[in-house]
Amino acid sequence: MTMQEETGVQERCGFIAIVGRPNVGKSTLLNHLLEQKISITSRKPQTTRHRILGIKTVGALQYVYVDTPGIHKSQKKAINRVMNQTATSTLEGVDLVLFVVERLVFNEEDELVLQALEKVQVPVLLLINKCDLLDNPQKLLPHIERMTKIREFAEIIPLSALSSYNLEAVEKCVAKYLPEGPFLYPVDQVTDRSSRFLAAEIIREKITRQLGDELPYEVTVEIEKYTIQDGIVHIHALILVDKESQKQIIIGTRGSRMKLIGSAARVDMEKAFDAKVMLNLWVKVKSGWADDERALQSLGYHID
Repeated sequence: MTMQEETGVQERCGFIAIVGRPNVGKSTLLNHLLEQKISITSRKPQTTRHRILGIKTVGALQYVYVDTPGIHKSQKKAINRVMNQTATSTLEGVDLVLFVVERLVFNEEDELVLQALEKVQVPVLLLINKCDLLDNPQKLLPHIERMTKIREFAEIIPLSALSSYNLEAVEKCVAKYLPEGPFLYPVDQVTDRSSRFLAAEIIREKITRQLGDELPYEVTVEIEKYTIQDGIVHIHALILVDKESQKQIIIGTRGSRMKLIGSAARVDMEKAFDAKVMLNLWVKVKSGWADDERALQSLGYHID
């Protein structure tokens, strides 16, 4: 029985795309709106490579947020093109768009996102993130005025995703635009992604955070085995790199980096899956995977 049948209250449900250039805080925003982590984050641009749904159901409202890769200028490799296509294709069929920018910045890559929004017929909210880092909040006023001249936004909301400042205002605003209609997902579902996918993403996040600027961009994770025995999750994962030298960077001296990556990933997995996790990691060289469309398809990089 639906909530509408039980209470007579009309259910409302809608898709909300979160778009922006790389590293403006889209995934952090999604995680804090959901009040749990489903999208990986790091300070390195282009951490998010896939479309991920984050589902939040509150009373008669179901918010279906769509986190996307950052739209970026470089399209040198197939993976860059796939990420851009994934982000722009997400704009089709949504009910609302959250365009995330950063404080007083509006650069060439922000302009690329704005161009992608030209054909969008649904309301677009402009979210100005990381406002807690401004030394003087008054500086925001002339910037907001400039932004009102580049496009007609439904609303402009300053916020800080990381500290959850003004997120309640964002959610209230989004609620106004949710169309009437039945829930599309069970009330306790929080994402459309499988545990295998989330495990791979958690490992990739820990690699990104451990290596920082040393990180070779051509790194991805493939789950070879995911089984549950006696309440314990057993995961065998391959970390794929492009070159032998990159393999050594990830392994570290006497396997020290791999141990840190595995330990940190296991902690997050046990929280996410609410179970004990046995994690085994290997590193393998797979040259050219990031510029091979067939390889990308087999690794799960495709337009949804």
